[in-house]
Amino acid sequence: MNAVVSENQVTITEAAPGKIGAEVRGWDVTTFTPGCPEAELLRQLIYRNKVVVMRGQRLDMTEQEQVNFARAVGRPQVYFQANYHHPDYPEIFVSNNLNEEGKKFGVSGTGRYWHTDCSFEKHPLPFTSVRPIFFPKSARETSYIDMARVYRELPDDLRRYVDGRMAMQEAWPRYKVQACDLDRSIDELIANFKAECPPQAHPAIIEHPVTGEKILYISSGFTSGLVGLSYEENQRVMKALFEFAEQPKFMHTHFWEEGDMIIWDNRSLVHKGSKAKPGEYSRMYRIGIYDELPFYVGIEQ
Repeated sequence: MNAVVSENQVTITEAAPGKIGAEVRGWDVTTFTPGCPEAELLRQLIYRNKVVVMRGQRLDMTEQEQVNFARAVGRPQVYFQANYHHPDYPEIFVSNNLNEEGKKFGVSGTGRYWHTDCSFEKHPLPFTSVRPIFFPKSARETSYIDMARVYRELPDDLRRYVDGRMAMQEAWPRYKVQACDLDRSIDELIANFKAECPPQAHPAIIEHPVTGEKILYISSGFTSGLVGLSYEENQRVMKALFEFAEQPKFMHTHFWEEGDMIIWDNRSLVHKGSKAKPGEYSRMYRIGIYDELPFYVGIEQ
């Protein structure tokens, strides 16, 4: 590991060669402003290490301060479905299973499958930042897979299927039923959601615009198949690809501590949240961030 201590006692520990995950201690992210050196350093840490955890953040950080941090790093996303929004800060995507005073607040049970955020959009989401508000005792981890490493180690018999081929990304199987869906058929819900969020094709292998790495850009959560293969061949090939990628040797797990804020690069990683036991509560505030670079080489912003 590579540790660097700055004059103001900021400690940065970067990932060892071939690994992912950097840790920063001593930063107060609420002091970040657009163009500040710390924000630019953070972006470079994300590109190099793929996921960065910033320890010891203020537990009383306000929603506005979290939004300001996101604006310092890039351009905050407003997610396309309003039922995920914080009621006062639409930039904040709320994952929450505790509704107070009978009011629905965010959406529960999000992201418990391998995926990369917003791969199903025409312009996918580069960064995701997450701050826990409270988390359960039994499930305090988020797991990641380095898909650049997966591609490097991909067997030739699988590599020939993905090199130079497009992959379809679809969100509709993950649609969360809302109160407004009462009395509507499943067929109608699917059709309406596909119209709102149509499937998108992206290269199965993308090139990172900063690092130049080649990355296997698929996930069992959102990738429905490879363009040009029959249904039967897709079923076989996708099963083999996901089984190879989702091996424990490729996984990195972050175990949350109070005061953590984490940010990662969706180009390089797929991730999965943990599931709390019945009766335990969790709430996470997520902000997607656009770094204003092409998501991959060859795509226009």
